[in-house]
Amino acid sequence: MSATQSGNGPTGDGYTGSEYEPAGEDNIAERLEEIDDAEAEQRAQSLRAGLADYELDEEDAALLAGMDQDFDEDAPKRVDPVLAILGRPNVGKSTLVNRILGRREAVVEDTPGVTRDRVTYAAHWSGRNFTLVDTGGWEHDAKGIHARVAEQAEIAADMADAVLLVVDANVGATATDESVVRMLRRKKKPVILVANKVDDMAQEADASTLWGLGFGEPYPVSALHGRGTADMLDAVMDVLPEFSAYGGLERTGGPRRVALIGRPNVGKSSLLNKLAGSERVVVDPQAGTTRDPVDEMIELGGRTWRFVDTAGIRRRVHMQQGADFYASLRTQSALEKAEVAVVLLAVDEVLSEQDVRILQLAIDSGRALVLAFNKWDLLDDERRRYLEREIEQDLAHVDWAPRVNISAKTGWHKDRLVPALDTALESWDRRIPTGRLNAFLGELVAAHPHPVRGGKQPRILFGTQASSRPPKFVLFTTGFLDPGYRRFITRRLRETFGFEGTPIDVAMRVREKRSRQR
Repeated sequence: MSATQSGNGPTGDGYTGSEYEPAGEDNIAERLEEIDDAEAEQRAQSLRAGLADYELDEEDAALLAGMDQDFDEDAPKRVDPVLAILGRPNVGKSTLVNRILGRREAVVEDTPGVTRDRVTYAAHWSGRNFTLVDTGGWEHDAKGIHARVAEQAEIAADMADAVLLVVDANVGATATDESVVRMLRRKKKPVILVANKVDDMAQEADASTLWGLGFGEPYPVSALHGRGTADMLDAVMDVLPEFSAYGGLERTGGPRRVALIGRPNVGKSSLLNKLAGSERVVVDPQAGTTRDPVDEMIELGGRTWRFVDTAGIRRRVHMQQGADFYASLRTQSALEKAEVAVVLLAVDEVLSEQDVRILQLAIDSGRALVLAFNKWDLLDDERRRYLEREIEQDLAHVDWAPRVNISAKTGWHKDRLVPALDTALESWDRRIPTGRLNAFLGELVAAHPHPVRGGKQPRILFGTQASSRPPKFVLFTTGFLDPGYRRFITRRLRETFGFEGTPIDVAMRVREKRSRQR
């Protein structure tokens, strides 16, 4: 069988399973050292000029134009505005979420208080992006329901730039609705009042009774059928700012921001107290004691850091009571506002699915990452052997994250957190000059070409780093790069440029040659 038929490149590189495995060693690092910055930049300019022969869209042009601008790492990062959907259980919030998104994302059931794992969604309307926060899923009981719903809604309102208050038009405003209304009046946030379950003209009279809530004209909609949702979203666009002032706005300057996350009772509060040198946070053997994130300015390694101790995430969101569900929401909020996440893992217990899920939450947030293995002083030889096997099996996908072995209770090795945090944040901030990046890509592809597929071999035309925090790269290509080959490029980027402790994203834009005018 020929190399082309087998899918292997000319050098014998190929795939084992879904992973691309290069054949033999190469000397790419040494070759890069021989190329000076001026030569690398000249090569990159030539490759960039070659893109003129390809069909590029407006986004491509904006990306390439942005390469020529000075990048201000200290400027505040701008994030999409945040819209929170509030309302008591079973008024149709989840159905409305799915209607706004144009796809089924939120779980919809006829049972009040169904909870969901995901609470934030990327949404789009009328040419604008925004973040949708679904606050549904309270597992309420008859005792203290009004106070609980109002308390939980307040957390979401604090994160939001505007609020959609959903009321069941057929039922009218209840005492629970009134408690949420009182809270929203104090917040002074823009509120769009939605009268849901208005399926026809005859029911619009029911919606008019909601004028008395004091939020202006209620928008009659049917989340189930889509009636009236376009007018509602147009009104939302009128009040949402261009960029968020609340929902995870990343302000730079000042102390670096660290989120401590992990499952309940893993030692987050104990670690924060040991770092702070005081009993700042309540520590209790009962899991889930912490509810609110507690910001703490801590002197560590001769510098000030802002630590946020977050409520532990319970195993299944749908089993949580109201306070625990919103503890998870607070954890997501803390991650949004942090720059680096320290994920605590207890070594005296088997690494669980829950640990891996929390770790994935940190990776998906795009923050720098440090793994802290707590209770290391309790580890015996037998458990150590099993732990190494668990790490190899369950944490192989984050072998790029710095590891620190600590004891939150005694403070053992707490000083090792600072070098790990510094390493992760430096990688998270890092930008690779365009010339150096393209020199790397040229040497890599020359040594390990992409396998031929269907008689064609996709080429990388040009690469650029679109952003940092976390580093994101865009490759212009002549064809689709196999996922395994893209992972190979990602691995070599890490090895060559030292992206330890940060997720990195390698995206591609497949572009075709312009047709020649006759």
